[in-house]
Amino acid sequence: MLLKIAWRNIWRKKLRSAVVITSIVLGIWAGLFVIALSAGVNQQRKVSVIENSISHVQYHDPKFLEDRNAKWVIEDIDEVRSSIETDTTVLNYTMRGLVNGMASSARGGNGVIINGVDPEMEPNVTTIDDHVVEGTWLPPEGRYPVYLGQALAEKMNVHVRSKIVLTFQDRNSEIVAGAFRVAGIFKTVSKKYDEMNVFVRLDDLEHLLHTENGVNEVAVLLENFEVIPPFVERQRSKFEELEIEPWNEISPELGYVDEMMEIFLYLFLGILLAALSFGIVNTMLMAVLERKRELGMLMSVGMNKARIFAMITFETIAIAIAGGPLGIVLAWLTIVYFQSVGLDLSFYAQGLEEFGIDPIVYPYLDVQYYWTLALMVIVMAILASIYPARKALKMNPAEAVRAI
Repeated sequence: MLLKIAWRNIWRKKLRSAVVITSIVLGIWAGLFVIALSAGVNQQRKVSVIENSISHVQYHDPKFLEDRNAKWVIEDIDEVRSSIETDTTVLNYTMRGLVNGMASSARGGNGVIINGVDPEMEPNVTTIDDHVVEGTWLPPEGRYPVYLGQALAEKMNVHVRSKIVLTFQDRNSEIVAGAFRVAGIFKTVSKKYDEMNVFVRLDDLEHLLHTENGVNEVAVLLENFEVIPPFVERQRSKFEELEIEPWNEISPELGYVDEMMEIFLYLFLGILLAALSFGIVNTMLMAVLERKRELGMLMSVGMNKARIFAMITFETIAIAIAGGPLGIVLAWLTIVYFQSVGLDLSFYAQGLEEFGIDPIVYPYLDVQYYWTLALMVIVMAILASIYPARKALKMNPAEAVRAI
């Protein structure tokens, strides 16, 4: 009976109730969509770094991480390969030689990271070959091909078939230089990455370094994120002399942003609902004051305070339940739509590229947040009903019935 009365009471002032419910719908819709955009940007940035560069797990000689000198190679490379290949959770892996050097052309030079890779293995672990905008990925044949970023190519004023010189130190700290011909130019979402990285064949790099083993890094791609911790533990127990790190240790800022993002989402939801609750409190307070005489009569004829409190609480919850689910459903439909087509932010493309963010953003929101928000809406409604209900209970029935 109280539920039925509460539902009818909120529609006494149809316009006021409709405005409050609409504000709840729009507030929840906008809030969830903004959260989904933020989570989507973070997810895309993480996936981009993992797919284009670091992968899920990396192996290094500990000394290489200290000074990135080419002489610190993975000595037991055959044993490492065998261990990786026999692990059922591994999808693919690749071996790399990494050298800091200088890329030079007639236009000028630029400091770069020279990535010596296997042209056939690398595309199985990263998607760097998919980002070609001119020319091709590193060919298996030909003399000294190089694959470089568009930002670097523009800075050095080079094109496909142009020649550049890569200069670096070999294992004996002697200066080595090699003339490379541009096979292809790539463009990722990160302008900084494109400007700092060039790719050559591992065989060519080893030839210039005068070594048969120039592998400084092994990158592994696993089935999913869940199998990473046990895989790392297994490999660390086998190769104690190597530094074996998962993606969130290789790039700690990515793991940190992931943790902070979850805190931010809940904090944002809390602030959003707190703001909406003020509107609900204001509406219910007006409703109580307008019905002062009516409430006084109910108390005079014997309606106890608990039922008065419950009636006002039910009215508040009814308003929240009328708007909350609609806002959640509207947000879900909007997020699902933009997950398929993406939100084009190309007019901010230049600024976004500086932070390694794709101008086409795909919102993402875990299902758990919808259920969490639904629960938070109910809790918010109960809390918002306390002050108006207490205001009603403090009324003197004798004075209330004489109110105009």
